[in-house]
Amino acid sequence: MTKINWRVRLRNPQFIAQIAISIFVPILGYAGLTAQDLTSWAILLDLIIDAISNPYVLMIVIVSVYNAIQDPTTAGIGDSRQALTYNKPKGDK
Repeated sequence: MTKINWRVRLRNPQFIAQIAISIFVPILGYAGLTAQDLTSWAILLDLIIDAISNPYVLMIVIVSVYNAIQDPTTAGIGDSRQALTYNKPKGDK
């Protein structure tokens, strides 16, 4: 069974930013917008509703999130046995 150390990943600001970017960049790109175009909550809400109702955009977001979650240094999508034992992201020593 594939296991991912979600507790550690969700405590890592870099992972949170990577997931946010992998969701919003494909949506903005498909809509032909940039972050500067999101000048009101109504525009953002309309953009999210349009993205959710579009299967193509949802597939692009799913692929992008998959690429952000999977670890290319391990086989499959799960974390290594060593990474599953971490309580916080491993730092260089």
